[in-house]
Amino acid sequence: MFIRDESFQTFIRRYPIVTFLTAVHIIVFLLINFTPFSTALYHLLVGSNYYIAAGEYWRLFTPIITHESAGHLIFNSFSLILFGPALEQILGKARFIIGYVGAGLIANIATLLMLPLSYAHIGASGSIFGLFGIYVYMLYNHRQYIDRANTQILLVVLAISLVSTFLNARINVLGHLFGLIGGAALAPIILSTLHRKKNRY
Repeated sequence: MFIRDESFQTFIRRYPIVTFLTAVHIIVFLLINFTPFSTALYHLLVGSNYYIAAGEYWRLFTPIITHESAGHLIFNSFSLILFGPALEQILGKARFIIGYVGAGLIANIATLLMLPLSYAHIGASGSIFGLFGIYVYMLYNHRQYIDRANTQILLVVLAISLVSTFLNARINVLGHLFGLIGGAALAPIILSTLHRKKNRY
């Protein structure tokens, strides 16, 4: 489930949404680091509470695809590649997008409402934690999707990620926590529509 053994071509064919999101991460990273308009683009995409409050609402979404450092890009993209494919396969493309983007949006709204107007942030971590939230909900309500070995992997990685959240002063703690909560809150809605669809056949 979480161990990837496909070829590159097979991975792309099976998990087009995860592939697309990862590619967008990389493209945006390159654009904001290695182009003549890097600075202007970065300032256009960053999740600035001040500018969001002033009406630039696209900034609630654009941080989800924006990473400035290589380490940040690699960590979030690796997490997406590791934990995204199984959910894309279980939920389908549309529900996966709703869960992933929706959790990131919830995390960014919480950041806007609970942190100062001077606060700014980037990164897909809220959405990544949203995937964890969906999995946690499934562990308690739909255990048929996750076997014991993969449950252990998931819980260990989640525990390490949560501990790391509180150890790095630069991390948006609220973004991580509300991404997790957002994913868990969206999960019953997403999974209920999935099960209703299956029951019609």
